[in-house]
Amino acid sequence: MTKDEVLQIFRDTGALLEGHFILRSGLHSRQYFQCALALQQMPIVETVGAALADKVRHLDPATVIAPAMGGLVLGQEVARQLRARFIFAEKEEGKLVLRRGFKIAPGERILVVEDVVTKGGRVQETIEIVRQNQGLVLGVAAAVDRSNGRVNLGVSFLSLLSLAVEAFEADKLPPDLASTPPVKPGSN
Repeated sequence: MTKDEVLQIFRDTGALLEGHFILRSGLHSRQYFQCALALQQMPIVETVGAALADKVRHLDPATVIAPAMGGLVLGQEVARQLRARFIFAEKEEGKLVLRRGFKIAPGERILVVEDVVTKGGRVQETIEIVRQNQGLVLGVAAAVDRSNGRVNLGVSFLSLLSLAVEAFEADKLPPDLASTPPVKPGSN
């Protein structure tokens, strides 16, 4: 799957939004990837999940872990495509944790999957959970890398679409964004 094909899926499904958005990272942007809009259609989930699984198959993970909420659908599909186990981290008192009886064995080979990465905060939290449980983080895979390869997660990072999407600190907004009310469409 080419980068143009991935971008076209986001456009066709209305998942690439234009306006003034506050990202989960706290940064402001003119574009927002609302992956849930694209991933509500199972044929798209299967197509995107298969393309991402093909990029990471060589890592041979035993388990895929995703941070909730954004990474759940894609993470589960990548795990299905790889015939791997799937688990997720979810918020408890504002922090990602393993719940629901999920366990990570020492040395377990784990791939982290997320839908969109800007600064990688949720991914880093997930990596730390794996490491705290003595698992081996093989890498990170995402549908969209908004950092255009600039984010450093300390492990291999593979994506289907890597873009340089402008993002601004709240106190450094360009005039057009400063004059437009922001929207915070993602999960908190």
